[in-house]
Amino acid sequence: MPADEMDVRAYNRRAWDSQVTSGNNPWTIPLTSEQIARAREGEWQVVLTPTTPVPRDWFGDLVGARVLGLASAGGQQCPIFAAAGAKVTVLDNSPGQLGRDREVAERDGLDIECIEGDMADLHMFADNSFDLIFHPCSNCFVPDVRPVWKEAHRVLRSGGAILSGFANPAMYMFDDAKMQRGELEVRHVLPYSDLTSISREEHLELYGKDEPLSFGHTLTDQIGGQVDAGLAITGFFEDRWGSDKQPLDKFTASFIATRAIKLA
Repeated sequence: MPADEMDVRAYNRRAWDSQVTSGNNPWTIPLTSEQIARAREGEWQVVLTPTTPVPRDWFGDLVGARVLGLASAGGQQCPIFAAAGAKVTVLDNSPGQLGRDREVAERDGLDIECIEGDMADLHMFADNSFDLIFHPCSNCFVPDVRPVWKEAHRVLRSGGAILSGFANPAMYMFDDAKMQRGELEVRHVLPYSDLTSISREEHLELYGKDEPLSFGHTLTDQIGGQVDAGLAITGFFEDRWGSDKQPLDKFTASFIATRAIKLA
């Protein structure tokens, strides 16, 4: 199918729902009741990127805070915030992933509002609706990231914060088939797109039909896009895959996390 005819959101919804069904993706496995119980006692941590816990001082006081999990379903992060006392809404493109949050909420008596939607279109929320947005590595699944930042800015209250994780675009320069074999060979011009940087046939051969379409956004759009939307970066760290099977870990970080606040 030509790139201009591809419905990325529909494709990725089906792909993530399939991954929930298979249970092979660790980001689809919900928390246990024991983890929720510890969170209620104040013992918790969450990640925006694969391995490094987000600093607790990035969150502020969660008790009574209005929190949006933006493309953050899967039953892993938003239940933590609810157990810590926040008023939580999770928006995600995948009904299957949202079902994981509902499972945890029903099992452990948590109040979590689950909404299916597009991370770049938050029309269902009024201006200044949230104190905190938690946005883990997920904007790699939309072709244009700048609308995500603009909408996040709109629905945040003044002084509210968005915590975001995203891929270092350098990760997308390399031939993925060879990287899976432990080799690094520069192949792709950035920004990267699964729709145009490789063929559909190659994508299916490499990943199968249940892998979402991915996009490697530039730092100008990931970081500059936040600034241009009216957000001020107040926190930053890098992270790695944390696996000896990922050759890039030996040379550089593959992920970035930022904390940004709405100035006005």
